[in-house]
Amino acid sequence: MRIEYRPIGLIHTPHETTAAAPIQPSRAKGARGTVELFADYAEGLRDLDGFSHIILLYHLHESNGYRLRVTPFLDTEPHGLFATRAPWRPNPIGLSVVRLVAVEENNVVVRDVDMLDGTPLLDIKPYVTEFDQRTEVRLGWCEAGLKRKRTTAGED
Repeated sequence: MRIEYRPIGLIHTPHETTAAAPIQPSRAKGARGTVELFADYAEGLRDLDGFSHIILLYHLHESNGYRLRVTPFLDTEPHGLFATRAPWRPNPIGLSVVRLVAVEENNVVVRDVDMLDGTPLLDIKPYVTEFDQRTEVRLGWCEAGLKRKRTTAGED
């Protein structure tokens, strides 16, 4: 089976290299970006401005190959790829929840961007608390890593 996607736009951000890009949107607080939709798709932005957050799905265009075991930033031990959010994936698809600032014609101004400048956009979805937020969650191996990070930062 062959699956093909075509970008519907480009994401413009201040992050020009993978080394300079934040690891997650939560680490990119305030970073401003613009989602430029190609003209053919601009009408699809109608009514989006009523949402505070949106989900961006995009192609990780600088990701080269994949590894099935990776050592994530929250840990020193390797984990299975699918138990992480590492960008080196068999299908390099990224997902970020960002704050929506404004919709201006075929451009969407957003904050908390963690993707690289020029990232090809695959889709936009509104973030809806009723559908997207979960209250009873387990964080697997991340639990210990997050606790270590909070303790190191003096948050505990």
